[in-house]
Amino acid sequence: MIKKHLKTLILTSILTLLPIVAGLYLWDTLPEQVPSHWDVNGEIDGWSSKPFFVFGLPSIMLAAQWLCVLGTAADPKKANHSDKVLHLVLWIIPVINIVLSVITYAVALGQKVRVEVVMPILIGLVLTIVGNYLPKCKQNYTIGIKIPWTLNSEENWNKTHRFAGWLWTICGLVLVLTGFFGGFWIFFGVVLLMVLAPFIYSYLLHRKGV
Repeated sequence: MIKKHLKTLILTSILTLLPIVAGLYLWDTLPEQVPSHWDVNGEIDGWSSKPFFVFGLPSIMLAAQWLCVLGTAADPKKANHSDKVLHLVLWIIPVINIVLSVITYAVALGQKVRVEVVMPILIGLVLTIVGNYLPKCKQNYTIGIKIPWTLNSEENWNKTHRFAGWLWTICGLVLVLTGFFGGFWIFFGVVLLMVLAPFIYSYLLHRKGV
């Protein structure tokens, strides 16, 4: 997997570290404490030191990306991974990292960013994209809904992932709307539904012998 997608892996690794270049360029204008967390109302409630944000966070994100890649490459059923799903694995962390870095740098430099609006939209879009990819996931041990009933039955796996695919797509779009219209409890409830519904659906299939 790594050898086949080596060029993409190198490119996405560089992109993951790209915020470091921006941080060095903006170093003298950045405050010593950079915002690192916001509450549900968009108020800053967490800070990181400038060196940690500029160098540490991109490095952590790079390590997370490589952990995902190495875990996927070590999967005993890695032959079941489609190229489309593997490209999602390679690109999702770099893209999220760049978007979050742009938001944080903008806020740190005094720009007004409605984080309580941007974050639900970003999360919703990501989950919508993942939802579109779920039905394409063949049975494996690293990507997808890995619970006992899906791992023990290929039919259960396929049906659960088709169900979760349309559920996550719809729920992701609902989360995007919460960014525009607000509603933390709606956001929380939708995420809970996305987690629990496929689990219950898979179990019910198992009870039917699937």
